Amino acid sequence: MSAGGTFAAPARVAALPRVVEAPRRRAFDWGSVVVHALLLICVAVIAFPLYYAFVISTQTVQEVVARPPILRPSGHLLENYAEAWGRSHMPRLLWNSAIVAVVSALGKIAISMLSAFAIVYFNFRGKAIAFWMIFITLMLPVEVRIMSTYEVIGSLGWLDSYAGLTVPLMASATATFLFRQFYMTVPNQLVEAAQLDGVGPLRFLWAFLLPLSWANIAALFVVLFIFGWNQYLWPLMITNSEAMRVVVIGLQDLIPRTGTHVPEWNVMMAAAMMALLPPVAVILVMQRWFVKGLIETEK
Repeated sequence: MSAGGTFAAPARVAALPRVVEAPRRRAFDWGSVVVHALLLICVAVIAFPLYYAFVISTQTVQEVVARPPILRPSGHLLENYAEAWGRSHMPRLLWNSAIVAVVSALGKIAISMLSAFAIVYFNFRGKAIAFWMIFITLMLPVEVRIMSTYEVIGSLGWLDSYAGLTVPLMASATATFLFRQFYMTVPNQLVEAAQLDGVGPLRFLWAFLLPLSWANIAALFVVLFIFGWNQYLWPLMITNSEAMRVVVIGLQDLIPRTGTHVPEWNVMMAAAMMALLPPVAVILVMQRWFVKGLIETEK
């Protein structure tokens, strides 16, 4: 303020030069490199046997038994695959395995959903005992109960039939347990609201629980389909004719049972690669539905 009592403009302060800090150099993430290297090694260990099986399916018998082994594909792919397709009756084998895998998987899912629904939402005497009796069956290996199951199927006249191949595989304590655990996470308010609207038990299961269970159903279907597709011991016991053979048993039939002939591993590997395609296709298709179901469940 000046002597006359008027405001004076404040003296300007010289602006300080702005100091610009140099960007810090980001440290190299060695941990990420190690993790990705381990993942690549694991993928290589898993994928190499499949690649080598494909390579063998394109070679001749002389190239298969050559030492050191030839790790590059040869030019006999169509020849070997056509030979395996005709000799093993592959269309019939794939059809039988598809019926066993699909019917047993869908049957397991349906029965497990109903049994878990009854255990969670119905109050009856012996409810806990019924659940633990189902759960205890997980401790019994297949070999323990396979003879009694065979006797029952034989008494029903289901030997060498699709019913005998699929019905005994439909019970699954694991799927029942998984559905029970999921149903227990459903809020009670949803059940009460459905009861107020006059919704019955089966309609509640169909209209409310089923749409919420698509992620579980997709995951279980993939696992159960592969389990049914790879069945060997039970189809071997229950089937007598070549018309009812599944693909896993058909692959075994391509190996000669006498020691005088060199096994045609190229033809067998060609059949194995064809038997591998349906499970891989199911995994690729159901993976999209599985991820979609998980996203919708999160919402």
